[in-house]
Amino acid sequence: MSRRRTTKPIKTANKPPVVPLKTPHGVSAVGKRRITIILSFPMIAAAVAGVLYFMPPSKAPQPVTESVTVKPEVVLLLAHNDYVGVKACIECHKEQVDAWTGSHHDLAMQEANAQTVLGDFDNAKFNHFDVESTFFKRDGHLMVRTDGPDGKLADYEIKYTFGVTPLQQYLIEFPGGRYQALGIAWDSRPKSEGGQRWFHLYPHEKVDHSDQLHWTGRYQNWNLECAECHSTNLKKGYNAATDSYKTTFNELNVACESCHGPASQHIDWAKRTPPPYGKDGGKGLAVNLQSSWREAWKFPASAARFAQRDRPAADALMNTCWACHARRSTLAEGGVPGLPLEDSHRPALLTQPTYHADGQQRDEDYTWGSFRQSKMFQNGVTCLDCHEPHTLKLRAEGNALCTRCHNAAEFDNPKHHFHKQDSKGAQCIDCHAPEQNYMVVDGRHDHSFRLPRPDLSQSLASPNACTQCHQNRRPEWAASALDKWYGKNWRQRPHYGTVLHAGATQGVKAMPALLELAQDPASPAIVRATAATLAEPMMRPEFIATARLLLKDAEPSVRISALGLIEAIDPVNRILSAAPLLVDPIRGVRIEAARILADVPDDQFPADRLSARKSATKEYLDYLAINADWPSENVNQGSFLMRQGRPDAASAAYERALKLDPLFVGAYVNLADVYRQQGREDEAEKQLRRGLALLPNAADLHHALGLVLVRQSNTSLALQELAAAVKFAPDNTRYAYVYAVGLHSAGKQSEALAALKAADARRPYDLDILSTLISMQHEAGDTKAALIYARKAAEALPDDAGVKQLVEELERKQ
Repeated sequence: MSRRRTTKPIKTANKPPVVPLKTPHGVSAVGKRRITIILSFPMIAAAVAGVLYFMPPSKAPQPVTESVTVKPEVVLLLAHNDYVGVKACIECHKEQVDAWTGSHHDLAMQEANAQTVLGDFDNAKFNHFDVESTFFKRDGHLMVRTDGPDGKLADYEIKYTFGVTPLQQYLIEFPGGRYQALGIAWDSRPKSEGGQRWFHLYPHEKVDHSDQLHWTGRYQNWNLECAECHSTNLKKGYNAATDSYKTTFNELNVACESCHGPASQHIDWAKRTPPPYGKDGGKGLAVNLQSSWREAWKFPASAARFAQRDRPAADALMNTCWACHARRSTLAEGGVPGLPLEDSHRPALLTQPTYHADGQQRDEDYTWGSFRQSKMFQNGVTCLDCHEPHTLKLRAEGNALCTRCHNAAEFDNPKHHFHKQDSKGAQCIDCHAPEQNYMVVDGRHDHSFRLPRPDLSQSLASPNACTQCHQNRRPEWAASALDKWYGKNWRQRPHYGTVLHAGATQGVKAMPALLELAQDPASPAIVRATAATLAEPMMRPEFIATARLLLKDAEPSVRISALGLIEAIDPVNRILSAAPLLVDPIRGVRIEAARILADVPDDQFPADRLSARKSATKEYLDYLAINADWPSENVNQGSFLMRQGRPDAASAAYERALKLDPLFVGAYVNLADVYRQQGREDEAEKQLRRGLALLPNAADLHHALGLVLVRQSNTSLALQELAAAVKFAPDNTRYAYVYAVGLHSAGKQSEALAALKAADARRPYDLDILSTLISMQHEAGDTKAALIYARKAAEALPDDAGVKQLVEELERKQ
């Protein structure tokens, strides 16, 4: 089973993990706060944004299987007597327990022994980038000799298995309550499918002991990354003072109470309630997971194309699955199953590079992010409609699964799919939910169940099912084939992918479309929240009214994203907009409101809201505390402390992030900025050079160091650092803008124009780039070129009176 990391560290040293509160740890978008710095080059005084990083909530670890007797010396302890265990369920629910036994949930994690371990430990050898690992047995124990944290070969005992198929990983015990996931896994597929072999999870990369992703490092730690979703009622038990764990759970694996909640009250109910038992009522459980899938879906007429659900399924049913089947970070432990995901976790949005521009999965998204986009979800389909919840098997195989709700005569027919019947191309799943491998051999279907759009592949560089199967063909060929089969009307169907792509590539020009999509009630909530998040960097005063409307949206994910839109506005309007959300029913909304209001002094805050802010702030700090083993959450804490005007405490938080991960770029940048604000430029420079010694290709560090050198009036060296930032992050228009300003101020006008034009070509409609191009071209006497860029600015801001006036003035000069 793969680990549910929401923000996985980037493998290469020049791209360390930098993540924001906006998305989950692993999710993938980076939340940035900008502060104003004055670049005092002699010819141009320009406001330049320094970067402060906010990271997303961390992701938890994963667990072990069957009910086991936990030995006293094992660090993974049992907890909480309101959980009763599988054995207490068998008497009344034998059929369900029998079905669950042997499932992926049951085998999520097991004690390692001859029966549970699938890998070859008969002195098998495996070589990866000149490191030869040996799997063997010693005195009845399963062992591996491999490279340890110092890079030297050493012997380690396998303590637990992790997962079962198509691969099995192995956990090794380390001091401080840690369990580390070995980077070499066993391919448990049949030999005929390429399995029955050892393989490395990073097959094409050298991952030695100095690498962030080495198996002995923090990002391969079971407690941190995996445990939460592989065991029942897990408490991570991290001690920040000692950087150690006392992780507890009630059952090693994903058992009955993972989904149904603690069952002691249910047992009490069963003892005092005589049969027969009805389907309704809570029965003493936290959540009722009856889906009635068989009776719920009916075709309204024999010729109807689709079945319809007789009643909406309870939200709690889906929320129970999504608590683990989502790419997300954890806000609070011990939540009751069935509550909205945003109350206990921060789910990832559809931002790149985790997703393709049109929302298709790129990194593993664990289904939530994909399925929430689908028309299936929009029309009431639930996980349990297709998946049996105890065995986890599909309720039917092949197209028979789909034709339970899609009329077979209409859809399981060559007139629909235009492929030979029963061929691969005739399989619904291959066209509408193409599979992608993760962890080398683990194929996962994209649950967005979308129509193939090869035309979007041409414009958005996103994949499509046609050419994923016909790999020797181009999207144009596939689009032409669809034209012949269906006519060309399919191309006219609007797709939110075009707007999301524009939001990532078209700068402020995309802003109206992004805000329109964010408000569109017909679009999936995850799409709308993503649109609002992409709009955040382009936020302008004229859009505040729209942001306020989004703050009242029914979907918590949209409200959270809308809070990001108003983060940079003045305190008065921020209070008016965000303070009511301090008492939002959803924890994720409350803590985001507390975060963006942290810099407002108590004497400027409404007295009747102070108590709510205090409570929400505590929730935010509690979230930081349970995730204090994540370097990114220490950066979040430092940024929060800076908002409160506590630079010394913020510095300590950033230093702690670097202690946990010395390759964490954002911590160096933020720490240097603390020293900048204190007037300690020499110390800021020292910290940035400290980071560059380890990360010589880190664009953020070069850029921040360039700004330090500017403030020290060291123009020549400053330009070298700013140029390096552009080299290593060519798509960052802010870095290009600052570098061009510096070049121009140093009298290098032609080089400055070249840098700006290159940035404009890569990321058009950036207002800083356009305004500077207009200014420099006009200053150079080239009003024709200035007019070209002014007209481009007018495209981006068609209602801006100042831009219209500028265009008119330049046109008169032609």
